[in-house]
Amino acid sequence: MTPDEIQRRLREALRAAMKARDTVAVSALRSVLAAIANAEAVSAPASGTGPSGSTGPSGSTGPSSITAPGGNQHVAGSTAGLGAAEAPRRALTGADITAIIAAEVTERRAVAGQFDSTGNAGRAARLRREAEVIEGYAQS
Repeated sequence: MTPDEIQRRLREALRAAMKARDTVAVSALRSVLAAIANAEAVSAPASGTGPSGSTGPSGSTGPSSITAPGGNQHVAGSTAGLGAAEAPRRALTGADITAIIAAEVTERRAVAGQFDSTGNAGRAARLRREAEVIEGYAQS
């Protein structure tokens, strides 16, 4: 199954869970979709300028030293122009997304075990239910 199909199925399941007012499923599906979105994010490029004591183009350490090329001197790190702040997303494979979902299931089960050992059976049950909701998407 392609990454787009998996994400589409997750979003459709989220819509259905919201309509059914299933708060456990909504929470689990939102969490998985957020984990996938975080995995797609790329790291911000390192900037050589900033308030950490680096100097600007004129050798000063004032506000102009934190102005990005093409940016705004009043907002540090800003960029100008339509879409200038957009960054490309990392392309995930179906296996990557399946691994993310499996990791979410594993994490929920591990934390549920910890909650059981501390006497929080209600929280443990909720996490196990969340794991059941998203488990089927890990096998897609």
